Amino acid sequence: MSAVGAPGLTSDEAARRLARSGPNSLQTPPRPSAVLRFARRLIHFFALMLWAAAGLSLLAGLPQLGVAIVVVIVLNAVFAFVQEQRADHAAERLRDLLPRRVTVRRDGHPTRIEASDVVVGDVLLLESGDRIPADATAVRAAGLRVDTALLTGESEPSDVDVNATLHAGTFVTEGEATAAVVATGGATRLAAIARLTTGSHSPSSPLTRELHRVVRAVAVIAIGVGGAFFLISALIGMPASDGVVFAIGVTVALVPEALLPTVTLALAWGAEQMARRRVLVRHLDAVETLGSTTIICTDKTGTLTLNEMTVVEVWTPGGTARITEPGYAPTAQVAYDGGPDAPASVRRLALAAARCSTGYVRRVDGRWLPHGDPMEAALDTLARRTGIDTDQDRAGNPVRRRFPFDPRRRSMSVVVGDEITVKGAPDAVLPRCVDGRLAAPTVAALAARGLRVLAVAGRPASGSLPGSAADAEAGLRLYGLVGMEDPPRVDVRPALESCRRAGIGIVMVTGDHPATARAIADEVGLRRSGDVVVAGAELPADDDALGRLLHDGAVIARVSPEDKLRIARALRSRGQVVAMTGDGVNDGPALREADIGIAMGRSGTDVAREAADLVLLDDRFATIVTGIEYGRATFLNVRRFLTYHLSDNVAELAPFVIWMLSGGNFPLALGVLQILALDIGTDTWSAVALGAEPPGRRSLDRPPVKGRLLNRMVVRRAFGVLGPTITLVSLAAFLSSFVAAGWRPGAPFPTGPVLAAASGAAFVAVVIGQAANAFACRSSTLRPGTMGWTTNRLLPAAVGISLLVSLTVLYVPPIANVLGHEGPSIAGWLVALTAAPAVLGIDAADKAIRRRLRPAASAARTGSL
Repeated sequence: MSAVGAPGLTSDEAARRLARSGPNSLQTPPRPSAVLRFARRLIHFFALMLWAAAGLSLLAGLPQLGVAIVVVIVLNAVFAFVQEQRADHAAERLRDLLPRRVTVRRDGHPTRIEASDVVVGDVLLLESGDRIPADATAVRAAGLRVDTALLTGESEPSDVDVNATLHAGTFVTEGEATAAVVATGGATRLAAIARLTTGSHSPSSPLTRELHRVVRAVAVIAIGVGGAFFLISALIGMPASDGVVFAIGVTVALVPEALLPTVTLALAWGAEQMARRRVLVRHLDAVETLGSTTIICTDKTGTLTLNEMTVVEVWTPGGTARITEPGYAPTAQVAYDGGPDAPASVRRLALAAARCSTGYVRRVDGRWLPHGDPMEAALDTLARRTGIDTDQDRAGNPVRRRFPFDPRRRSMSVVVGDEITVKGAPDAVLPRCVDGRLAAPTVAALAARGLRVLAVAGRPASGSLPGSAADAEAGLRLYGLVGMEDPPRVDVRPALESCRRAGIGIVMVTGDHPATARAIADEVGLRRSGDVVVAGAELPADDDALGRLLHDGAVIARVSPEDKLRIARALRSRGQVVAMTGDGVNDGPALREADIGIAMGRSGTDVAREAADLVLLDDRFATIVTGIEYGRATFLNVRRFLTYHLSDNVAELAPFVIWMLSGGNFPLALGVLQILALDIGTDTWSAVALGAEPPGRRSLDRPPVKGRLLNRMVVRRAFGVLGPTITLVSLAAFLSSFVAAGWRPGAPFPTGPVLAAASGAAFVAVVIGQAANAFACRSSTLRPGTMGWTTNRLLPAAVGISLLVSLTVLYVPPIANVLGHEGPSIAGWLVALTAAPAVLGIDAADKAIRRRLRPAASAARTGSL
């Protein structure tokens, strides 16, 4: 099989091998059915607790309560499932990385077959533009260059010689080759990386971990208090059925049933806002996780740079030229320097370089795009920008002889008309030029700036055509040098500065050469003086030492997929919340291992998008910063409406506490169904509006949000300030209704319509108090008037809807009868209406006191250092 003219397999032998080894395809891991994934949303810990409450409600003869709780569970599952399904539709399949049909030699003849029918031993016939269908060994290579970016991250095509290994999923950018297949399907390098990707465990998000803590804490408290109430009811001689009802009521009062739906809606809002800013969210939790990020491991090509090779400087013996506009558009400002001969000298070089290339640019749907090698497309663009119609030149001046690029001599040459032109690496071309020494200082200066340098030369084609590349590439005259770069995006530097202001470290992790990576990192401001530049092969073997190396500003080059995986694990083991960007197959494992995987939408592969949590639709690093801003806002929004929910729970629990302390003599101000009506029918609207609170103006001027959702501030405001205020007004409205009806302390409490109206007064007082509380919870430090009453445009509307719902459940008889209340008396209304000014006044006083105490506390901490 090593012979150049190897006949390949016979059709019969190929069929036998295919039956034995199976098709040449990448098997995607089985995905749980939609039914199973939806079912999982119904059986998490919080849902199970609510299922238990629903079951107990049915046993206690309260089917309405049981149905209401079931509706809450199902709605939450639907919200989360629908959003995840929408995001999953954006991901494409891994198997599309492999070509559909390929050319092999079968029975001694070139034959086109399905890529899935390729077997070990087949002889592939490859040429420019072909995607390689399996791992193979090159047995013949003529000027072969292969783009391996999908597997290695290397932005430039690699030169390939005989006996080199070609990997499935890569593609030929130049030249041609014959290769013997050595591995197919699951045995390929591509499949091994895919297994790393699917085998990596996606860590749970910080928000998920925090919600689990909150849910567990609330569940333990709710079940404990509910059980205590059941025991107390038994001790005071209450029937067991009534005791169960009271226990369920306490449990329902303490459990914020709408918490998880509200969290889901807040995350969905964040995802929607990010989608408008070109960030596709595949998993809802990723919205908040991005906001918690402490370090970003970013790729170079396409993220920090435009992924567009551009000629930025030309040097010729007759003068120089500079081009500052990136991209492949044929029109750009070319600034000449060096005298009147500069334009002609630059055009001569540009024409020779374009003729000595097979890649070019073409207009597709209004955009100029590269075809073939991006470096050669950049040379074609240079020629067009100097006024040369390369399409017309190729049509009128066909290549008479071509000597393709050879990695040994590192150059290529063509004969066009009566001229031989050559391009290649300067150290290969300059020694063949009679005047090559003149350019040595310029080569060093361009390379020091991180530019890729090519030398272009030529000579007249006198007499017969040259018989070999050595004959063609001798006695040359230097036309000049070309300096190319993949230019950085203009918005990268300010985005990096925003990240560092926000306390987020940046590490470059790339498959490119260290010198290239260093140059870009220096240019965009990622790397500072003293920051390390390390190749993947030089990384410490110890993960702890690796984690210490990966500090802000570090540059890690020539990394393998395994290196990126280790980097993600090492950083996470040191407590970092890691965001990892990537676009290639090689990035898949690390994207899944990181706390937040970010794939490129325009240039990324299917593997990267499938493994990622977020997809940047515009591939811009600056878009990540926008996502971080909304992620931080989402975490704070969850904390806002958690404060809001818990303060409501205080008001809902208080009637049961008073009933317990009174030994059952003080009537319940609120019943179980009223509590559910508050949680689901009124409070949820304002909670959802709080979940859509926009980011603050200085959200990126402080370190990442850390700590717990249920922190000291939330507990103090909910249980010590806001909740008690609403409770006092609610109980005052309840008692004032009795007093207005003629009740006096010491007398038995009225029942019937008077009790129902008093309960309605307590209900509406909670609703009005929570309406004011929604505005108070927008900030833990600023008064609502300072922030502006309408800057969150959803909140006034949500409060209005809540009030309308409360009036409906109070004054529509069928609903009011089910809930066990009716419209309040005038006295009840007058007291209930004081809930709003009471909440806002107490909140303003609390914030003013804390503002005055904060400087003293800061001074005390400073003095103790």
